Formats: sequence, C-alpha cells, structure tokens
Amino acid sequence: MRIIIFDDDKWQNFFPITLTRSIGDLRTGILKQRQKINALLGEETNRVMVHPFLENLYRERHPDWEVNHFEPGEYISVNSRLRIDDEIIERIKNLPASTMLICPDGIVAARCEVKESSSIDFDSLNREHVEAPCLWNYLWEIILENGKNIEDDYDRFFNDDESFCEVETGVTTLNPYKIWIGEDAKIYPGVVIDATEGPVVIDDGAEVYPNAILTGPLYIGKKSKIKAIARVGEGTSLGPVCKMGGEVEGVIVQGYSNKQHEGFLGHSYLGEWVNLGADTNNSDLKNNYGNVKMYVYGEKEKVDSKETFLGAVIGDHAKTGINCSINTGTVVGVGCNLYGSALIKDFVPDFSWGTGDSVTDYRVDKFLETAQIVKGRRKLDLSECEKELYKNLRSFVFDKTRS
Repeated sequence: MRIIIFDDDKWQNFFPITLTRSIGDLRTGILKQRQKINALLGEETNRVMVHPFLENLYRERHPDWEVNHFEPGEYISVNSRLRIDDEIIERIKNLPASTMLICPDGIVAARCEVKESSSIDFDSLNREHVEAPCLWNYLWEIILENGKNIEDDYDRFFNDDESFCEVETGVTTLNPYKIWIGEDAKIYPGVVIDATEGPVVIDDGAEVYPNAILTGPLYIGKKSKIKAIARVGEGTSLGPVCKMGGEVEGVIVQGYSNKQHEGFLGHSYLGEWVNLGADTNNSDLKNNYGNVKMYVYGEKEKVDSKETFLGAVIGDHAKTGINCSINTGTVVGVGCNLYGSALIKDFVPDFSWGTGDSVTDYRVDKFLETAQIVKGRRKLDLSECEKELYKNLRSFVFDKTRS
C-alpha cells in the first residue's frame, strides 16, 4: 500500500520550527517523523502533502519526492503529527478501504482513493475511533518525551541484541551493550559514555572531544562535534553537523546549529543554522516552580504547557550574542539576531534585531546576505526558493496569525 504523509491545520502550532519544514521533518527521538512512519509502514517512496507555502521549497530540495500531487489511486494517508506507537501502526496497516481513523486530537490516518486533484475527501469516509490521544499538538510535548522517543527508536532501528561498542583506550563506557557507534566516528581519551539509563547513539562521522560526558538516552547526529569538557545529558537529540559545548540537557536540534561554548541549554527545540554565542544561557525552570506558558503562533497567545521544565523554541537562522540570557518558555522566531544583557523573554517575532527589551525589524536583504555566508561555510548555497520563502515569511506569518 502506498503511503502519503500529510500536514493538517495544526501545522502552525509548531511554528517557528515548521515555518521552514513539514511536521513530518521534525526530529522526534533519533529519526524524523516521516522516516519512522515510512519505515514502520514499509514505504520506500517519500510522498508528502505540505502547506502551499512550503511546496516550492520541498520540490526544489527533494526532486525525487512526490509533493502535493499524486497518481490517482488508493493510498493510506497518515497524519505527520502521529505519536509513533506499535498498536496504532497496526491499526493503520489494517484500515479497511474508505475508512479513516480518528482520535481526540484529529484524523490519524485514512485509507481512501486520491483523485486527480490530489485532495482527500475525509467527509465521505467511514470512521473508526481511538479513545486515547495519539497525535502531537505542541512542540513542548515532543521536547519532554524525547528521551522515551530516543529509546523507542533505538529499540526499533539500532538495537540488534548483539551490539557491543568497542572504544579506544582511555574512553569510559557504562552499559556498553546500549551504546551504538557509527562508521568513522571519533571518540577521544577521557570521554565518558553513560548508557545506564538509556541508549547512546553516536552516528557516522561524529566526533567527541576529550573529557566530554555523554549521558543517555542521547543521539549525536552525523558529523556533529561535541566539544571538550561538554556535558550532554539525557533526552538530547542533535541532528547532523552540529557543534555543542557547555551543558546541554533535554534538547532537540534539527541540524547545522552551534552552541560551542560554555553556557546552559535545557529542554529546548532549535531549528537549523542557529548559533548561540558564548555563555548564552536559558532557563528551563521558573523560580516558583510553576507551569511554563509558551507562545503558540496558531493560537495567537501564550498557552499553559502544564509542564514545569520547559526552555526555549528557536527558529532557523536565529543568532544570540555573548552572555545572552533566555527566559523560561521563550519563543524566538526565524532569522532573529539578538544581543546584549537584557533578558530575552516571551515571544520574539521573526526577523527581529536588537536586545531583549528593544527590537526592530531585521532587513531581509541583510538577513539573506548573512544566511548565504553561514551556509557557504558548510559549502552549501542559499537557493532561490529559500530566498523567496524568507522574503515572504513575515507577511505570511502575519496573515496566518491574524486570521
């Protein structure tokens, strides 16, 4: 059966991270949502239904994917917000024809005919129900369940029951049967890898410098670097080509982002091409130990997360200068450039420039110049589709959040 992964109208609840990607490309554990759904349903072809705002970008980046247009025929369409669960996967596999699966959070999946218009007529389908919630609704749910997601991904995709890591002399491993080290990964003397409370995966080409401490459940992405004396704690997933130093705990990073120096980063979600200056710190716990509220674009206000530990959400290409402080539950939009000693707090709109208590608009042409330099350092180009998306992003967000 052919699979389509679709974003529904809750896509904007995951802004600013999903302003530049589908929910299906959010990293939840070791892998991305799309990768897990396709793998567990036995699909090798990427078919995605994304918001029109992202369509050209996806077509440019993935010319071999089917994006928003599909051959007429029967498909199983799966919500990109799916919380991966073996029982739900089996329900999806066994859906009868012309039937959709619904949970309290929305449509989970549907088995139906897709017409030439490539739209899905959900209203005409029969219904099956799941009583328990089984879709992500907010980014903080993904952040706070990331440790479990890493463990689940390890058991499904990495653990062969005979794995045993071998390391160079001078590297300390605790519970080596739960440590997976990829090809060409380099781990230097003095490193401690502690998989006592969960697996540690160090992917291909990653480097861990002397005296770093890694505590699972933890995923270090391909070609990422963990700086000397860094402490990277449980519940952290780092995508490819990241640099991490200081203290990091319970953090998800999509990829290509840096926090090289001392400073604390906790219970947060970062997009791509983010750079946090030396001694940037964030709070992930209020002084009164109360629930953390966080701004949600889709609801146009701060929402009570009902969680005690929650740090920051930082969109693609955002930057902080040295010694910046980020308050509990802060959301920093795409392309922000922030500096100074004033506390960064609440919600910083996309393309803002300035200090925590005074920001102005960051000129998009200047932003694009910097973004090109940043990507060029990794021998990548800022494409025409990317430029067009960033030029239109501010007005798009304004239109979406005022409607």
